[in-house]
Amino acid sequence: MTEKNKELLRVENLKTTFKTVRGTVTSIDGVSFSVGKGEILGVVGESGCGKSVTSQSIMRLYDEKKLVTYEGEIFFNGENLLEYSEKQMRTIRGNKIAMIFQDALSSLNPVFTLGEQISEALMLHQGMKKKEAMVKAEEMLRLTGIPAPEKRVKCYPHELSGGMRQRAMIAMALCCQPELLIADEPTTALDVTIQAQILELIVKLNNTLDMGIMLITHDLGVVAQICQRVIIMYLGQVVEEGKIDDIFDNPKHPYTMGLIKSIPTLNTNRKEPLYMIKGTVPALGQEGGGCRFCDRCNYATDKCKNTPPEIMDIGANRKVRCHNYSEITKL
Repeated sequence: MTEKNKELLRVENLKTTFKTVRGTVTSIDGVSFSVGKGEILGVVGESGCGKSVTSQSIMRLYDEKKLVTYEGEIFFNGENLLEYSEKQMRTIRGNKIAMIFQDALSSLNPVFTLGEQISEALMLHQGMKKKEAMVKAEEMLRLTGIPAPEKRVKCYPHELSGGMRQRAMIAMALCCQPELLIADEPTTALDVTIQAQILELIVKLNNTLDMGIMLITHDLGVVAQICQRVIIMYLGQVVEEGKIDDIFDNPKHPYTMGLIKSIPTLNTNRKEPLYMIKGTVPALGQEGGGCRFCDRCNYATDKCKNTPPEIMDIGANRKVRCHNYSEITKL
């Protein structure tokens, strides 16, 4: 394995269970994947499929005393993060592993300037003095393409546009030069032009800093544009994994097929309604005893309804969780 493709993160059989007033609910059930150094991995699925919970479980952001329990293994540079104490995890979060959250406005503190918020991480993790950290914060805003960073560093979040706030979040995430960046739908609620700029910036920083990136999105177009590999999640499980070209050219799982078929194209007949996967993602705890996608699948059999499929390695760096994938792909 080359240094460029060296394994940075490996998640093995991750299970995240929440304690609720109605009992325990397993949100993530047996998820496994890896991210290499310098690689951009796409994580795709509808809302409610467990993408964000997976990413926040990696960073152990939930209250483990009252709210959640984790099972499995999360290896980062060969060290199992689930064996770390909370004090050890604080040295990882924002320093070695950083995260860009979905909504920049609600993620930024409204009573502190951008400079104060970015410099806090630098003082905590890098040991910088306040003056030095503020200079570095300005440099990071400049790196992310914010105009007049010497002025913006003194601004409050509400004084910036959505695109600038998102860039500020990226600057905050990258200020300590993390080895792994988790981008949780970083282009949500941004217009198309700004989306393109943010994606271009992420690719540029990936090439410049040679960090691994885990890009969470529901937009397959974004994944096709910048990712090398992709995992498809459905209701807390990985249902398919592979290289981008393989997934788009020859999807194996019916859910992946449906997602790809749902993408509008220039050849779409405007008189016909856009394709959509029937039904909705069921609530946790209502998965049934068989395949979790069974009730929405056009190819479901009695075996699918009664027996949960295991994820299978089918060669050529492909994995799929489906009893009938070989027959379906022949149709």
